[in-house]
Amino acid sequence: MIKALLTDIEGTITRISFVKEVLFPYAAARLPEFVKANQQQDAVAEQLNAVKEFIEQPDAPIDTVISTLLKWVADDKKITPLKQLQGLIWQAGYENGDFTGHLYPDAYQFLQQQKLAGQQLYVYSSGSVKAQHLIFQYSDFGDIRPLFTDYFDTKVGAKQEQSSYESIITQLPFDANEVLFLSDVVSELDAAKAAGLNTLHLIRDGQACSVEHNYINDFSQFTAEYLA
Repeated sequence: MIKALLTDIEGTITRISFVKEVLFPYAAARLPEFVKANQQQDAVAEQLNAVKEFIEQPDAPIDTVISTLLKWVADDKKITPLKQLQGLIWQAGYENGDFTGHLYPDAYQFLQQQKLAGQQLYVYSSGSVKAQHLIFQYSDFGDIRPLFTDYFDTKVGAKQEQSSYESIITQLPFDANEVLFLSDVVSELDAAKAAGLNTLHLIRDGQACSVEHNYINDFSQFTAEYLA
């Protein structure tokens, strides 16, 4: 029996276009000014040092760090210091009411139902834990953070790596075969399945399905068989 659900965010419970057309451009436009204005703050300085370490230039000037970050944004890189900084920038946007966190209505209803049914809900996204909290705190449906027990980001590893899911399982009070992972990305589902998790593919925008995973097009199609 499934005792916990581990869900991706982008493309699974929220529209991909929200991230790519709202959040990413918002952060990219404000990143240079934000970094320069806040580079002495501990939370920001930690991420800037992580960028320098990643590019193996410990004495890189701030303009080099900024250009590196903007290149990562353009290339849609899932690199932890970038994700952490994006989360800090998005916080201001949410707090200012510049946007709310998009959720599919069927996903919101599904998460509520599963929580009421006693399932433990967890999140694993390439966006930072901070960014995850923000999208749920300022969601279209209000603050839904109480639905979730815990959150994971790329600090546990890349989402296409089996070891990342094995690391998550060590932090949960469940065996791998008691957890159902939800995602719209086949390579992530493959990695989770290799780690022993059950998987369910969300195919919302016409992506190809994989014979290796059960799939649904939205959560109205979710049935009890996926929890067996």
